[in-house]
Amino acid sequence: MSIHRSRPTRRTLTVSVAAALALGVALPAVANPTTATVEITGGSLSISAPTDAGSLGTTVNTVLGSTISGPLGQVQVNDARSAAAGSSWVASVISTAFTPTAGTAIAASAVGYTVNDIVKVGTATYTANDPADLTGVSPAVTATGITGDNSATWTPTINVAVPGGMAASVYSATITHSVL
Repeated sequence: MSIHRSRPTRRTLTVSVAAALALGVALPAVANPTTATVEITGGSLSISAPTDAGSLGTTVNTVLGSTISGPLGQVQVNDARSAAAGSSWVASVISTAFTPTAGTAIAASAVGYTVNDIVKVGTATYTANDPADLTGVSPAVTATGITGDNSATWTPTINVAVPGGMAASVYSATITHSVL
């Protein structure tokens, strides 16, 4: 038995190509590649805190004094500056004296700030500084070793050392946060 293989001839190949062209089959056309870009610019560094913390607590007047402690509410720093590796920021706090409607005020030096737990987002090292005296601008939370965007959220406790013999009254102060 002999096997015979047929080979396409030049004529068969020419007819096949002509038939494909007649049926509208063609090779796809390719466009030149297009370059597209987007730009993301650095955002801002911001801090938010409650506008009204309400009452931090109540104490009965004593000769020896006491401490009133209560939550201030959520404080948050958002850093969308796309900071370079190693960047940092410091969130600070200051308080006025707690003043009554009449009588002697409780000095800002008697006001302390405890950061408590920090909820962290992003790459940074966050440090709670827990200032014990809010007479001047005092660091509350420090972020170092930042890479890229980050945020920190905490709910501080305000501690007011009430001296003995204070008049019965409602005392109020303004507590201000900033970040740099």
